[in-house]
Amino acid sequence: MNPPTQPFEAPGGELTAREIVQQPDVWLEVAALVERERARFDAFLRSSLANPRIRVVLTGAGTSSYIGACLAPALSRQLGRRVEAVATTDLVSGPHLYLQRDVPTLLVSFARSGDSPESVAAADLAQRALDEVHHLVITCNADGVLARQMSGTANACVLVLPDSTHDRAFAMTASFTSMVLAAGLIFGAIARERVATLARACAVSLPLLQAAAGDLAARKFERAVFLGSNGLQALAAEAALKMLELSDGRTVALSQSVLGFRHGPKTIVNDRTLIVVFVSNDPYTRAYDLDLLDELRREARAGAIVAVGAGAPSGASLELAGMASACDLELALVDVVFAQSLGLRQSLQLGITPDNPNAAGTVSRVVKGVRIHAWPGSGTVS
Repeated sequence: MNPPTQPFEAPGGELTAREIVQQPDVWLEVAALVERERARFDAFLRSSLANPRIRVVLTGAGTSSYIGACLAPALSRQLGRRVEAVATTDLVSGPHLYLQRDVPTLLVSFARSGDSPESVAAADLAQRALDEVHHLVITCNADGVLARQMSGTANACVLVLPDSTHDRAFAMTASFTSMVLAAGLIFGAIARERVATLARACAVSLPLLQAAAGDLAARKFERAVFLGSNGLQALAAEAALKMLELSDGRTVALSQSVLGFRHGPKTIVNDRTLIVVFVSNDPYTRAYDLDLLDELRREARAGAIVAVGAGAPSGASLELAGMASACDLELALVDVVFAQSLGLRQSLQLGITPDNPNAAGTVSRVVKGVRIHAWPGSGTVS
């Protein structure tokens, strides 16, 4: 492991900067914790997944919902069964649309604080709506409502990640990657022996990613577009959210799939637009990514086009050292560090306080103002 990268000067964003650069070391802590608890997780999954009909639902709100969306393609392939990402915000507003009483379900809940009203309500609704439900809770806060309530539930398994993962800044950074990593390790989509390699690759890439982020923010783009395919499309959505949050909505941010971008969203591109393409390591998928990159470069309408990927074969302009053999789920862990750094730099460029960027106070670190209504249903519609 290389010496940790030092947070750059970030007035009002000291927490955010520190939480971004600490991620390689935090991943090693997470991997060690999962390994210590391996027997408990394996026993829980053996029991939960014993029924071949079981449906796996990955859930969370905001950034935590994108954790599930990043994981779903890899876990579906790994488990050879139905895996879906459904945000808690959707589950809570329409439980009858997403929860089928007679379908056995493993609900995997991701939560930084575990105090979001939707996180608690989604688990409660699943408990009441389903004949058979198992809960795996991955959270960064031992004192959160979700962790405390589910720890006493017979059909639940709770993993509280190290306190270093519990971001104190507004934007989720280390908490996002740590929960992705923890779930990947628990379900076997990421091998334990890969973690040191990923942490080292991230540590080596951090100076490059931070420098590129600073250079791009200095160009004062007004729009940012993030593109990716399959699991990296969810990563693009998280990248766009980071830009939107940290710029306090002053930078228009859009995410889309690589192939979907041509179907209308491409009209956003002008000379004040930054386009970031997260290039897949899958050879077949990467061919589509490279086609779009070639097209965008030929058209020369965007202010800047940045391809983030693993090595020259990807056509990347930001090459991630040591990631050539990574699967896309692993690649996402390092890709997002660039997006986080870019959002932070853009925030500073705009004169915003990144640790608490929402000047109006209408958006908070832990969502407030959500009233959970009594659900009248005792079952679900088919």
